[in-house]
Amino acid sequence: MDLSLPRLYAIIDPAQTRGRTVQSVLEELLTAGVKLIQYRDKRATSRELFDAASAMAPRVRGSNGIFMVNDRADVALAVDADGVHLGQDDLTIELARRILKPGKVIGCSTHNLEQVRAANQTSADYIAFGPIFGTRSKERHDPTVGIEGLRQARAEARKPLVAIGGITAENARAVIEAGADSVAVISDLVGAEDVGARAREYLSQIS
Repeated sequence: MDLSLPRLYAIIDPAQTRGRTVQSVLEELLTAGVKLIQYRDKRATSRELFDAASAMAPRVRGSNGIFMVNDRADVALAVDADGVHLGQDDLTIELARRILKPGKVIGCSTHNLEQVRAANQTSADYIAFGPIFGTRSKERHDPTVGIEGLRQARAEARKPLVAIGGITAENARAVIEAGADSVAVISDLVGAEDVGARAREYLSQIS
């Protein structure tokens, strides 16, 4: 698949939304014009993931957006999401490809150049790389790679590259200029006091 990624990749994690419902955050993002949204909840049961994602998928699709589910290809299939994002410890990309319907998007997380090169050899549609900067969204995270590490990843990656980790509206432009096709943001976006305003700030900086 020749995937053209929107510049802003919003990740909704209930642990980062200041107690607001994922649905209300979703509506703010869609109203602001965000077109690529992932649902991530590391603490939810399978049923909770399904219930939340099944409500979100048609809303994103109705706004001509792309809806991704984190980690769980089975949930992505069940709610007919546009795709799944996989970490290094999740199902392999090719196994997920067998679970999902043809034409679905699969992204994968990488944290070093060796993993980027390995991802090049798969059928992944995009490669996420990071953390670029320090991040509060993961209790334990890989070493930060910085802007220079991102430039090195861009030189290696043969697929669209998503930068993730510690990205803010203030540094997002520099991340795009270093070679990222898209910036994935969690806490600085869905944890903002005004999610819609923050999303519009990102879009004005990087679109």
